[in-house]
Amino acid sequence: PGQWSLLALITTAVSAELGQHPSLRGSGKALATVTAIIDGTGSIGAAIGPFLAGALSGHGNWDNVFYMLMAADVFALIFLTRLVKQEVGRYLERRRTVTETDTDYQSINS
Repeated sequence: PGQWSLLALITTAVSAELGQHPSLRGSGKALATVTAIIDGTGSIGAAIGPFLAGALSGHGNWDNVFYMLMAADVFALIFLTRLVKQEVGRYLERRRTVTETDTDYQSINS
């Protein structure tokens, strides 16, 4: 269950990021296609995952399955770090702009 939550987070983040790309703006059909491809890729992973886990568990040794899940988490963290950094930068820029606007407004009305 935990890995599916992570998958949902990643596909949502990627879809949101792609939705802001200039080449997709104003084209709902293109955005829907990109989102479908991302969701389809996740579905392939969900279909292959149990087979891979079964192959890695071998004769009852589940250690390799947990190593695979840890590696997947590390890759997700690496890939999402760039997105988080961009979002934090945008947030701080908006906050700085609002603060500067409020300061300008207060100085004018003083």
